[in-house]
Amino acid sequence: MPKYAVIVVGAGQSSRFGGEENKVLAVVDGQPLFVRALQLFVNRPDVCHLLFVAAPGDVETMRTKYAPNLAFMDVTLVEGGKERHDSVAAGLAAVKPEAEYVAIHDCARPCVVQEWIDAVFAEAVKSGAAVPATRVTATVKSVGPQGFIEKTVPREGLWLAQTPQVFRRDVIEAAYKQRKPSDPPPTDDAALVEASGFAVKVIESDPRNIKITTKGDLSLANAIIKSLPQPKRGGPLGAFEEAKW
Repeated sequence: MPKYAVIVVGAGQSSRFGGEENKVLAVVDGQPLFVRALQLFVNRPDVCHLLFVAAPGDVETMRTKYAPNLAFMDVTLVEGGKERHDSVAAGLAAVKPEAEYVAIHDCARPCVVQEWIDAVFAEAVKSGAAVPATRVTATVKSVGPQGFIEKTVPREGLWLAQTPQVFRRDVIEAAYKQRKPSDPPPTDDAALVEASGFAVKVIESDPRNIKITTKGDLSLANAIIKSLPQPKRGGPLGAFEEAKW
């Protein structure tokens, strides 16, 4: 069985989330968002290392208030950097040697089921690099700075990338080593792998795998989670079921 390390990234500034609430601590399905995201990978026998990359300002809170959660889930806490790619690089540097593949998942995507994870994990073994994505079905407009439509963009061949994105370890590590400080910040990890010259395979995913960006997305995520196949009870978080998040 291939061995995977999973890096859950929650070190963003959450500037679009609004208010003073920390997005990674926002409650989804009765749990803090970061706990829900980590829980997706806790019971998998193919995951040999689970890491959570937190913003520098959140590390102390994680080490104190949420230390029992992280310890019970056997999660390695990593301090993130200024940009997302800096945070992922910090996570990569902490991955255990035995991991053959690395999955990188956004903490803000809590609406994932095991079958979707199975599919992208399996494709990464075949292709070396795989990302879940959905086809663009709406009409896409290119809009100028004054708010007027400049052109309609053909949607054929356009996909919306999601996470977890999974890579053979040597592929993702090489992509990060090749990145120059002067390069523009990548919007996802697949972009770095693409730039390194390695082909990335897309597998069709589910539009319910949404990314929480604003507070309004929380209610949508709660509704989606209720519609997803429910995980078996009695998992690693059982000891915390009575906790009041």
